[in-house]
Amino acid sequence: MDKKNFNEVNTMCGIIGYTGPLDAKNVILNGLSQLEYRGYDSAGIALCDYSGKVHIAKKTGKVENLIKYTAEMSDGFHTGIGHTRWATHGGVTDINAHPHRAGRITLIHNGIIENYHELTEKYDLKKKLLSETDTEVAAWVLDCIYTKDHEAGPQKCIREFIGELKGSFAFCIIFEDIPGEIYCVRNVSPLVASYCSSGAFVASDLTALIPYTKKYFVAPEYHIIRLTPYKIHVYGQDLTEYDPELLEVNWNTDAAMKNGYPHFMLKEIHEQPDAVQNTIRPRIQNGLPDFSDDNIPDDLFTFCNKIHIVACGTAMHAGMVSQAILEPLLRIPVLVTIASEFRYDDPLIDDKTLVIVISQSGETIDTLAALRLAREKKSKVLSLVNVKGSTIARESDYVLYTHAGPEIAVASTKAYSVQLAALYLLICKFGLMREKYTEDDARRFIRDLNGVIPVIESVLKKEQEIKSVVPHIVCMPDAFFIGRGLDYVFSLEGALKLKEISYIHAEAYAAGELKHGTIALIAPNVPVIAIVTQTKIMQKTISNIREVKARGGFVILLSRENAKIEPDVYDQKITIPDIDDMFTVFPIAVVLQLIAYYSSVSKNLDVDKPRNLAKSVTVE
Repeated sequence: MDKKNFNEVNTMCGIIGYTGPLDAKNVILNGLSQLEYRGYDSAGIALCDYSGKVHIAKKTGKVENLIKYTAEMSDGFHTGIGHTRWATHGGVTDINAHPHRAGRITLIHNGIIENYHELTEKYDLKKKLLSETDTEVAAWVLDCIYTKDHEAGPQKCIREFIGELKGSFAFCIIFEDIPGEIYCVRNVSPLVASYCSSGAFVASDLTALIPYTKKYFVAPEYHIIRLTPYKIHVYGQDLTEYDPELLEVNWNTDAAMKNGYPHFMLKEIHEQPDAVQNTIRPRIQNGLPDFSDDNIPDDLFTFCNKIHIVACGTAMHAGMVSQAILEPLLRIPVLVTIASEFRYDDPLIDDKTLVIVISQSGETIDTLAALRLAREKKSKVLSLVNVKGSTIARESDYVLYTHAGPEIAVASTKAYSVQLAALYLLICKFGLMREKYTEDDARRFIRDLNGVIPVIESVLKKEQEIKSVVPHIVCMPDAFFIGRGLDYVFSLEGALKLKEISYIHAEAYAAGELKHGTIALIAPNVPVIAIVTQTKIMQKTISNIREVKARGGFVILLSRENAKIEPDVYDQKITIPDIDDMFTVFPIAVVLQLIAYYSSVSKNLDVDKPRNLAKSVTVE
């Protein structure tokens, strides 16, 4: 394998393993269907019979291709591993799909082995390699180690094996001479495991386990997990065995199903009122924000002289909304940084800085690296995550769980809303503890925050009205979002949603910047989504919109019901209920999500699985 092929190795992938009394083929294929949002370039399965013989089938395309391909395979297997792959560049072939076999080793892998080329040379593997993946190199390295010293046992060989690797990984391994058992180990890339009367399970995401059990544990990094029927054995880095502490999910199987909706994304858009309520209500006592159940002390809100928010993508946009409110309220620096930039900067943070990291999965690799850098610099870290027991949650000083339940669609919707809800609770607590808010101010803030729940519900009832603006958007190659202040921050998320699932080139611009170059892009009929919800700068934004109209742009206006805006300013208009400027992000987010959703649907695209994207970014 040449160095030029490095970028096509596997990244955000779905992994599942099972051993027990059930039919392994069905368990694995059903699990892969649940995990397909993590990767859908190809899929494969390895089933082990009682003699130790391993039967492998793999196919490019979606999991349904693999299901058809394996229809004639026996249903009598009780041990197996499966993988759905997401490749960064090229290499989408049957032979590159997982699992990979090397001698007595069959394995699947999520992550990137950075030193695969050096390992190929060290173990003289060039003539053995059939695929173009780093994963096959890893399989052969383990086989070489096991062949040399298999009497030492799998655990010691795996420990030696991972000592050879540089990079991130989550492996599920079958040893041909140890039928009925699966061995797992990880570094950064996530793995969760569980056991019950139905057998022992391991997967990259909880959604694959929920049909069988609500209890699970997150595999600790560099610890070896051994699955046997009905039992899971966990070995620490010194190979001492111990019993893992099991966590329990608070949502049921239905939460990971479409339940009559055509797509997960639409279902998750409609779940936002409940999700926001689940985040807010348990943290309100006597009308005030209370984080005692989260073990977050009050002095966390008073010790710092700087706040640094670190996240990626949609989570970063949520952070930007809170920054726009927090900084003028507290009068201290509040910075927002993309996690992938933060980790390579030398950020000005210290023991008086509060670093807030935001990640739905709790496994986002850039955000995790940022967290570790912050800890090195003695900053306190508060994380906002959705998945209990995730790596980011475990390594933070304090954790605020968002209680969104599973989010299956790649494009984030309810995760964004609950991150905002959690951040707004923090804003209120900051204001109260730093005496920027009186108790009456804080109670008013919480009443307004609770009030967004019925407002979101009212916007969802306008679904068909919102859908009506889509035909003009999808017939054009470009779309622009404009706004001022908070409205500009909202527009960033709107543009991201539209481009990631409809593939329409979309950009967001501060409305006041139009005349500084951007207005050159406005041509007749180009759709411009103008967000106007901030009272004090409304007239300024309207003046900018008139500049767009004067050049023939097709203006879709998003404003509040009471806003007095002349009809000649826009071509189509969607309104939200009259609420305080600070809280308009919640209904506007729903409008923007529905515009993106119906744009994708009208183009007959795969809404839940947009090309080149996967749900959880666990490699750099």
